[in-house]
Amino acid sequence: MSERMEQVLSEARSAIESAASLDGLNAVRIQFLGKKGSIQSLMAEMKNLPREEKPAFGQKVNDLKNEVSRRIEEKQAELAKEAEKARMAGEKIDITLPGDNLEIGTIHPLIMIQQQLEDLFLGMGYTVAEGPEVEQDHYNFELANIPKDHPARDMQDTFYIDPNTLLRTHTTAMQMRELEKANGKLPIKLICPGKVYRRDDDDATHSHQFMQCEGLVVGEHITLADLKGTLEYMASAMFGKGRKVRFRPSYFPFTEPSVEVDVSCPFCNGKGCSVCKHTGWIEILGAGMVHPHVLEMNGFDPKKCSGFAFGVGLERVAMLKYGIDDIRNFYMNDLRFLKTFDRFD
Repeated sequence: MSERMEQVLSEARSAIESAASLDGLNAVRIQFLGKKGSIQSLMAEMKNLPREEKPAFGQKVNDLKNEVSRRIEEKQAELAKEAEKARMAGEKIDITLPGDNLEIGTIHPLIMIQQQLEDLFLGMGYTVAEGPEVEQDHYNFELANIPKDHPARDMQDTFYIDPNTLLRTHTTAMQMRELEKANGKLPIKLICPGKVYRRDDDDATHSHQFMQCEGLVVGEHITLADLKGTLEYMASAMFGKGRKVRFRPSYFPFTEPSVEVDVSCPFCNGKGCSVCKHTGWIEILGAGMVHPHVLEMNGFDPKKCSGFAFGVGLERVAMLKYGIDDIRNFYMNDLRFLKTFDRFD
C-alpha cells in the first residue's frame, strides 16, 4: 500500500508541475483531491485492512493529502503571479506615444453673440434678467400695453397653450416681471436675452423660434438721447468702431415714441453696397421710450421717471457680423457650419 501512495504522490507532483494555467491546476486538484479522486480512492481501501493498521494507514493518507494540497497551493500562487504579470504586460501604456486628439465642439454663434452683449452691458452697469419661456398672457401682453384686439394676439402669431398660457413672443415679458419685482424702486438697468416663439413660415430670413436681447432702463431724466448714445456704443462694439445709428419713426405698444434703428453699413462704411441695398444703412432693431401707461401699470409714476427700451434679434446681429445668409443654418446642427466659428472663440 505504501508503494501505491508513493505512486499517487509522484503522479500528483508531475501533474502539478505540468499545470500551465489556473484552470489546468484546478483540474489536477479535482483529479487527486476530489470526492472521486486518487487520494479518496486510497481511503476506500481502509476497509480491507486489519483494525490495528487502520490508524497508521489513515494518518499516511492524510499526510499525502496535505502534501498534495500544499504543492497545489504553491503552484497556484506561482501561476497567479505569472497571470498578473501577463495582464500587466498586456495593459502596458507607452507614455511616449502621442495622445489622441479629442473631438471637441465650439460655442454656438448665437451664444457667442449673447455672451458678447452680456459682457458689453454688464460693463455698463446693467444686470442680466431671466424668465420662463412658457409665459402668462398677463406678462407677455397685458403689462406690455398690448390690448386684446392687437394683431400680436392673433393665433397666427402666437403659440397658445391655453387662453392664459403661451410660448413667449418676446423677451419683453421678462422686462415686465422685473418691473413688477422692482415695485417702483429706481433705477432699473437690465437686459433680457433668451428664446422667443412666433407662428411663422421658416425661410432664409424667418424662423418660428429665434433669440432676442431686450434692454430696459428706467430712472429720472432718461431721454431719447440716452437711448441713442447707448445704441451707438453697442453698434460700435458689435460691428466695429465708428458705427452710426439713425432713428426712423415707428410704432410699438410698449414704447412711445417708438423708433426703428438702423446702423451704418459695416461692409461699405455707409457708402452703399449690395448688403445694405446701396442705402448705406442696415436695420438692426426696434426701440423707444417706455410708454407711460406701462410704467403706471407696473407701479411707477411717469411724472417722476422715464425710461427707454430696445430689442435686437441675435440672429440678425450674427448674420451681419459673420456674413451668414440663411437663418436656418443656426438650427441645423451642421458641424461644418459650426466649426467655422472655432476661430472666434
